[in-house]
Amino acid sequence: MAVVRFEKAQRWYPGADKPAVPGIDLEIADGEFMVLVGPSGCGKSTTLRMLAGLEEVNEGKIYIGDRDVTTMPPKDRDIAMVFQNYALYPHMSVADNMGFALKMAKVKDEERRKRVEDAAKILGLTEYLDRKPKALSGGQRQRVAMGRAIVRSPQVFCMDEPLSNLDAKMRVATRTDIAKLQAELGVTTVYVTHDQVEAMTMGDRVAVMKDGHLMQVDTPLRLYDKPRNLFVAGFIGSPAMNLLEGKAAGGKVALGQYAVPVDETAAKKMEGNVTVGVRPENWRLVGESEGLPVNVTVIEELGADSFVYGTSDVEGVPSNVIIRVSGRDHPRKGETMYITTDPHHVHVFDTDTGDRLSD
Repeated sequence: MAVVRFEKAQRWYPGADKPAVPGIDLEIADGEFMVLVGPSGCGKSTTLRMLAGLEEVNEGKIYIGDRDVTTMPPKDRDIAMVFQNYALYPHMSVADNMGFALKMAKVKDEERRKRVEDAAKILGLTEYLDRKPKALSGGQRQRVAMGRAIVRSPQVFCMDEPLSNLDAKMRVATRTDIAKLQAELGVTTVYVTHDQVEAMTMGDRVAVMKDGHLMQVDTPLRLYDKPRNLFVAGFIGSPAMNLLEGKAAGGKVALGQYAVPVDETAAKKMEGNVTVGVRPENWRLVGESEGLPVNVTVIEELGADSFVYGTSDVEGVPSNVIIRVSGRDHPRKGETMYITTDPHHVHVFDTDTGDRLSD
């Protein structure tokens, strides 16, 4: 196992007018499950591929343990890669697919068979070892790809959106399997995804990326509770945080005639244009004219809870406001509801810089 360290690692593609990754600084602890997440084109896969040796590092350094692997060939880095498309050999059995890298490394047949059987037992693939990949489901094929990585006993797992080809139910089951497996093996893992729910449920820490830059690296709960800037606030959370633009006025944020209460830290810092963020679950219903008026347009019934989507004609409020309410007792479509929140549930950001102003 090993610590992974990026020191101002940069990737600049030939002909591009700016680097895909300008210079990333990131340390991943021994045995940690680190998730890189962000929208398409943010540089997360490029960062992973630099670690794996599949992309050139134009400037800076990458270390695995004490070794500088910046210019080292992929085969010498002691990493195992799990790809989005499984990359299995269709003419080989599951056992041969899992043991192929060991065969190339001239590992003895008996040792190779034992490692494959041990990995198959961990992954629940024992009864499929003689089958070809075409006889397996998508989730089973991804477990074979995982098994191929496990048998090598690498220092680092690199996983590039391994669940994106699976259906929704299979994704949930397989991401649980991967997280459990990583915890049991204790192998340092760098995992790339565009799905922030996947990132939040799997990672020990999550690195949120935008345009090749790290926006915030933190535990999932810290990202949710204390987003450092507007980008992280809007990206993390499903449904997304409500972001409302207003003006600082007398220690509160004015949205038209409605005043949003904020914490003391933000009240002292804010001036001019600010943006307040409220999670859907942090709104509460109040009586008529006691809060922000919202005209109900859509209700998502989820059983225990419901998400109410509405619009408001108050200045600074976006086209959709999302409120989580009880699944059994909520307003109906077409009605007007009034909502408010408490100061400790309000995230305040400088609208121009995007920086967090709240405690």
